Order: sequence, then C-alpha cells, then structure tokens
Amino acid sequence: MRIARPLLVLLHVVLETRALRYSNGYYYQTIENSNGNGEIYFNGVRLHVESPQMSVSAIQGSNVTLPCHYRYEPELSAPRRTRVKWFWQPATGEGREKDVMVALGSRHRSYGGFRGRVRLRRSVPGDASLVINPLQVDDTGRYRCEIIDGLEDESVTVELEFRGVVFPYYSPRGRYQLTYQEAKEACEQQGACLATFQQLFAAYEEGLDWCNAGWLADGTAQYPVSVPREACGGKELAPGVRSYGLRHKTLDQFDAFCFTSSIRGEVYFLEHPLKLNFTEAVEVCMQDGAHIAKVGELYAAWKFVGLDQCNAGWLADGSVRYPITRPRPNCGPPEPGVRSFGFLPHHLKYGVYCHKVRWKYSEEGRKRNEG
Repeated sequence: MRIARPLLVLLHVVLETRALRYSNGYYYQTIENSNGNGEIYFNGVRLHVESPQMSVSAIQGSNVTLPCHYRYEPELSAPRRTRVKWFWQPATGEGREKDVMVALGSRHRSYGGFRGRVRLRRSVPGDASLVINPLQVDDTGRYRCEIIDGLEDESVTVELEFRGVVFPYYSPRGRYQLTYQEAKEACEQQGACLATFQQLFAAYEEGLDWCNAGWLADGTAQYPVSVPREACGGKELAPGVRSYGLRHKTLDQFDAFCFTSSIRGEVYFLEHPLKLNFTEAVEVCMQDGAHIAKVGELYAAWKFVGLDQCNAGWLADGSVRYPITRPRPNCGPPEPGVRSFGFLPHHLKYGVYCHKVRWKYSEEGRKRNEG
C-alpha cells in the first residue's frame, strides 16, 4: 500500500521536529552515534566571548578591571539569562584553577580570598568584565571568564601582572647570607615579594645593574649586568641577566631580588629639629601617627610617586637610605635611584622615613615630596 505524498511530507516534518530539543530559547538536535548514545549539536545562534586585552597590568593596592565581553551571532533582539563564571590560576601555573565568582542575573557569589573584593562591571549589555578592588599581592596570574547559556559555553583568558619595581636586598649579616626561605621572608618583611625572572629582566631592560646574585621566586639565583666588567663575570660576556640556575633552597645562600607594587599609603621624610638614633626614629614616626617605613615602601614611593629627598634616613630594617629622582650635586651618583648607606650601628644619628596607611597621597604629603 502506497502512502500519499502529502502524508509522507507531514510525517517527515513531525519526525524532524521531534529530533529538535528546545532549551533556554535554543534548538538542539539529537543524533544517535554508533554506540546508540545521543550527541548534542547546537542548531541556533552562536555565542562569542572576547577580551580586547589579553594582558592587564596594575599596581598592588589599587583596583583593576579584567575585560570580558560576550555577544551573539546573529544579534538577538532581547537579553538572555546567562551565567558568568570567573576562575583564577596563580602566576606560577601550579595547581588547578580556583573559583573567583559566579553570577546569574543580579545574583552573584565570590569565593576564598576574593570574597568581598570582586564584582562584575556590567557597563553595557554583554559586559562581564571583572573588577578587583583592592588588589592584593597574590592576585597575579591567569583569569578565565566563562559564559554559559543553556548547553552552550565559551571562555577567554586574561593575564594579570603587577607594575612595580625590583630592588636588591641583602641580610644585615652581610652578603650571600640568605637561604631561599630566608630571602622570601626578608622581602615580605620589607613589603615586597621575591621577584620573578620576568620582573628582573624587565628591570634589567630599564637599567638595573647589580653584581651580586640573588634568589628569584622560581628558586634560581641570577643577577643583571648592564655594563660588563671583570668583577661581574668578565668583560668578554655580553650584557644580560646572568644565571646560576636552580639552586639548593636550604644549602645555598645568596642575596635576594625583591619586587614591590604597593602604593597604599604615604611615605615621607619626617621634619624634625634633631637627628635621631634608630630607637628614637621608630618612636617619632609613631608619635606622628605613622610607622617607620619599610624598604619596599620607600622604593614604591620613589618609583610611583616620585619621592625625591636628599636626606639620609632610617628605615624599619635598620638600614639608612634616601630616594633621588632628580640627580644633582651632593646627592650621590648621576642616575636616579634609592641610595643606601647599608646597615649602620643603631646609635648613629640620621633622619627618618615614615609611612602612613592611606589610599591616596594627601596634599600635605605631595608638598613634602616636592620640598
């Protein structure tokens, strides 16, 4: 018995319609594979997730926006209910991704150390950019923005780096006295962290020249040489970052290369009628509502705010230093930098650099720095 053509066409349409599953505004087609399992093929508009910046740099203590935008092709006439998820992996690349936040409509939840510090910008439709405020020292790394709509999901990654300054640091006991862990702790005590190779190389390209090897975050010992000389590996070697390679973290001892990117607060040279020993210096900063500045805080003020003071002062580690952005006679070498007298006996008399915890430099602090 033959089926009439119109009935055959109708039966074909019904079967096609049953093969299409409707979910969240999209049609999905189920096709049986060789094992008899249903595989899902997207049959609607296309979801695109993009970022105009694959790498973003910022300063610790400030805020940052990691861009992420999504759109549909073809463009939709009405907004859709999408889920936004952000993940983070440390700059070392070690370990699995960790949840940062998830948002669905006006509801959102943040996780771990990001709780209370992150939100979505949502400045325009399709804007899923992540705002972090304030940035903390461990926030650098790779962030992944994932957009989920029904069975469809797409993602994009954005690298977060800190703009900062690298400075060499050695123990009050002398040169080459720090194990890896001691170097790490020494940097942290001065408001910094061990520098990465990328940070040290960037500092070398900006002119850092230092003839003593220091620990880096990856467990190597390296040092930057801009002007080759006999005392720094020989004149015949080209300029560059010299490396001793990976070293034993408990048996080997070196100096350290620290990295700071924090500008939270105000560093200033305290005007005082008398020179001070170290104990007096600590006390007068406290009386001024501050604390004696750390080495990393002084470097950050010199680098980011332009602190320029041709007066030597005590710092929290017992060293005596002063920052120069405008080299001039009687203020040390002809290059800008933070000058150091090293670790001196605490009974000697100098000025002092203090630090007040503030988000922005006050007008009074700006005048101090320019004075």
